[in-house]
Formats: sequence, C-alpha cells, structure tokens
Amino acid sequence: MAQAIAGEGAAPVPKTGRYRWLIVALLFAATTVNYIDRTMLGLLAPVLGDELRWSENDYGNIVTAFQAAYALGFLAMGWLIDRFGPKIGYSIAIAVWTIGHVAHGFASSVVSFMLARVILGVGEAGHFPSVVRASSEWFPQKERAYAIGWVNSATTIGVILTAPTLWLFMTWLGFDWRQTFIYTGLFGAALLLLWLWLYSNPRESGKVSDAELAWIEHDPPEQVLHIGWGRIVTKREAWAFAIAKFLTDPVWFLMLFWLPKYFSTTYDVDLKVVLLPMIIMYLLSDAGSIVGGWVSSKLIHMGRSVNFARKATMLGAGCCVLPLLFVTGLDNMWLAVVLIGIALAGHQAFSSTILSIPPDMFPKRAVGSVIGLGGFMGGVGGMIMAKSTGLVLDATNGNYTVIFAACTVVYFLAVFAVHLLSPRLAPVTVERA
Repeated sequence: MAQAIAGEGAAPVPKTGRYRWLIVALLFAATTVNYIDRTMLGLLAPVLGDELRWSENDYGNIVTAFQAAYALGFLAMGWLIDRFGPKIGYSIAIAVWTIGHVAHGFASSVVSFMLARVILGVGEAGHFPSVVRASSEWFPQKERAYAIGWVNSATTIGVILTAPTLWLFMTWLGFDWRQTFIYTGLFGAALLLLWLWLYSNPRESGKVSDAELAWIEHDPPEQVLHIGWGRIVTKREAWAFAIAKFLTDPVWFLMLFWLPKYFSTTYDVDLKVVLLPMIIMYLLSDAGSIVGGWVSSKLIHMGRSVNFARKATMLGAGCCVLPLLFVTGLDNMWLAVVLIGIALAGHQAFSSTILSIPPDMFPKRAVGSVIGLGGFMGGVGGMIMAKSTGLVLDATNGNYTVIFAACTVVYFLAVFAVHLLSPRLAPVTVERA
C-alpha cells in the first residue's frame, strides 16, 4: 500500500505547467500576513504597557488568552475547513482574524485586549489546516512536502517584516499604535479578496492545463472520501501526528517568545533594536523549512517509500537541533546566533515534513480536522512549555541549559511516537458503518 502511494510501479507522469505554484505564492503571502498580525502586539508591548499601565501578569494573561483560543480554535477551524472546503473555510478564518487584529486598535483595558486576542487566535487557527488541505488538493504526494516547506518558510518572513511594518506606519506615516492596528487590517482585507479571486480546486480553476492536472491527480485514488471526527479521534495515525505536534511545537513558541529575553540577559542586546541577529537566525530557519520539504520530496522521487522519506527527514532535522546543547556555554554572541539559527532550521525542516504526513494517511476531506487536532495539541504543549520555562528560569537564576537540552530531545521522541503509532505511514483503514 505504502509503495503504491509513493508511486512505485506506476507509469511516470510528466510535470507540465506551473499554475499550482501560484497557489503556493498565495499561501506564502497569507502566511506572511498571518504572522505580522500575530507578532505586532509583542513588539508594541513595551509601548502599550507604559501607556495602559500593564503589569507583567496582565500581559501574561493577554498572551495566555491568545494561546488558549489558538489551541481550541484549531479543533473548530479544522472541522470547518473539511466541511466547507479551503476556499470558504479559509475565507472565514481570514475574516475572523482580521476583525480580531483591527479590534486591538479599539481596545483600552486588559479584558478588551484579551477579547481581541481570542478573536485573533480563533481565526489564525484556521491557517495551517487550510494550507495543508489546499496543498493536498494542488500537489501530488511527491511534491507536497516541498510546497509546504516554501509556505512554512513564510512564518519567519512575517516575523522579520513586523518591525519594518511598524516603522512604516508609526514613524514614516506618523500613525499611533491604535491607527496602526486598524490600517494594517487592510493587509487581511486584501488577502481575503485575493483568496476569493484566485483560489479554487484544480478542476474548477479553468487555468490548469490537462497535463498539469494529470500530474496533480496522478496519485492513486482515495478509497475513502470522508472521515468524521468520531472516527478520526479513534485512529492511531491521527494521534501520531498530534503527539509529534505536542512535543515539537512548543520549541517554536519558546524561540518566538523567549529568544529576545535570552539575548538581552546574556549578551545585553535588544533584538527589537538590533535586528541583524534575528534576521540571520530566521533566514536560516527559512532555509531549513525549504530544504526539509525538498529532501523529503526528493527521496520519494528517487524511489524511496513515503515512510522512509518522511521519517529519515525528520530524524535529520532533529539532529540539526542538537547544537542548542552548546549555546549556553558561549561567550561569542554571533556563534550563538549561528547555532540557534541551525536549530531553528532543524525545527522548520521537521515542521514542513510533519505537516505533509496527514495527507499521506487521511483523505483530503479529513486533513483539516487532523491538522486541527495536531494544532490543538501543539497549543496545549506551548502553554505547558511557557509555564515550565518560567519555573525553570526562576529556579536556576535564568539559566537556559536545561530548557535547551529538553528542546533537543523532543524531536527524537516525536519520531519514535510517529513510528510506534504508524509504522508504515499507510493510509488509514475505515470500517464501513
């Protein structure tokens, strides 16, 4: 079965046409907007904290509100995208998160900011289920991880572009923070219009050649068209993905929320002011995302099974995170930047590959729900990581050694869990009702 999925023994289909890569470009742009909207509050937090007199606990509650809504939103948005398809489902997600983003400009209390973050979190939870579902519609298995790798790389592009975006609106255009939240909502509105205009499935687009359509659809037909939530949660394959996300997603949340503090306390550098270290680390992570997806897809092109390609790539990605073990002993900041950048590249390579696994095992109309389950578990893991990190740093006087060491272990545990629960990454079997 797995060999058939990998395309072994089937006549080769020539790759002709490139319209499917326009969909990747559209998803890349969507990911960038998603992460700009997500990251803005973090960079504006010092200004808002002074003006609105937030305590550390107040800001912590605002962040927790987003993380909780983001985790729970995955379950709802995953189902929504499977029920209505990515065109309608993602349109709803974009509209919801844009409303939440603009609502920040009208917030004046901790509670109102928490409400704005909840709306933003629920909407943004629809992003990755839509990305993977759309990729499963537009790319055959041999190319899917590579396509997802390119889209996943835009997460860090969004983070990098947030500071220049704030400079453009607040310094060059002279807006205050409220106006900046409101007017940057135009990014989401433009994205929504582009999505409605450009996205459809390949057969309905009218812009895909017969040869490209044959390439997109050359995988063996799915035996099952749809699996409901009740059956998804009983499948070991779904939990293989969910446990891997639970273990590894917190590392990304840790890096997003704690790296600026680590560099500030260790090297007396503010990454919001000195952008070069952040740019180097995140560009390395972009390279990891793309290379990870390419390696996984290339191995399948070379005739290796999907099972081997995905798991070998994830193991290699986990090895790239091991340099974190040596970071806390370094006096040279730039060497630390390179080692952390390599670790981030390993995480993104792992992330691109693990996101390509649900379409390997589940029918297209169940992919959103499976991604939603994994995203929910990743969000729960992120909240546990945030709380644990604070406790460890308090107990060790700000020493990150234990935290970074834990980050290097989870990728190998994740691969073990995936292999234990799905030894062949074979398509799920569903008993007829």
